[in-house]
Amino acid sequence: MLKTETPSSAHPDLDLYELPQLVSVFIEDQIEAVNAVRRAGPQLAAAVAAALPRIQAGGRLLYAGAGTSGRLGVLDSVELYPTFSWPRERAVAVIAGGRDAMFVAIEGAEDDEVQGAADIAGLQPGPNDVLLALAASGGTPYVLGAIRAARAAGALAIGFANNAEAPVTQAAELGITLDTGPEVISGSTRLKAGSAQKMALNTFSSSLMVKLNKVYGNLMVDLKATNAKLLRRAVALTMRATGADEARAREVLAQCDHHVKVALVAIRKNLSVEQARELLASAQGSVRRALSD
Repeated sequence: MLKTETPSSAHPDLDLYELPQLVSVFIEDQIEAVNAVRRAGPQLAAAVAAALPRIQAGGRLLYAGAGTSGRLGVLDSVELYPTFSWPRERAVAVIAGGRDAMFVAIEGAEDDEVQGAADIAGLQPGPNDVLLALAASGGTPYVLGAIRAARAAGALAIGFANNAEAPVTQAAELGITLDTGPEVISGSTRLKAGSAQKMALNTFSSSLMVKLNKVYGNLMVDLKATNAKLLRRAVALTMRATGADEARAREVLAQCDHHVKVALVAIRKNLSVEQARELLASAQGSVRRALSD
């Protein structure tokens, strides 16, 4: 039996626990998710290193999964646009059962390997694309089909699983094992297995974006200011990075569609917005490099 399916020997009488103890058990068990991701650190670093040149060459991030894993892939893909201004068309997720599966569990869809291959093939993957294939069990047929289609097209396939030596990590070019062990509620991989996948995806995509010059220092300078909260954040980031007062930060941000990177370089280098854009382009989007030129 897979570790993720094995009943936890630590909590055979879970249903008898008083509420404070019950809540504590669920919280404490999440520590194993952190430990699993920590152990996978070298694998994650290798995956980012392999993905980076492909993405720099214009490739896309593709995600495939079923159930909780599929929804976590969708979540990571959609958050890259507001956080890093990453083009929506370059982060595309498929989930077993289609869009409806985001809101309604369509459990049988995960068994369709042919559909997994078809969903990825339909995206017309190429050699610069990177597939992030997610399966807690590590043997989900839909995800295995997605890996097969991606690799056939020459794309880099990275498999994430919560069991060692899983088919998903074996079939992918690079495998990342998040060995979280048995769940408090046996087989409920929406618990710490899902938490580990979320952390691993956050780590992978955020590390990739840092290396793509989407961050200056630890500041989110390439965010897309799509709402009032993010507009306020853009102003605060510009003020922090430049020392400008609020009026000056707002003035320059208004001239460059609230693109913090451009405003930062324009203010620090005393340039026009257009000159700042050109300087950033010549520096491959690196604020640090643009400021040193």
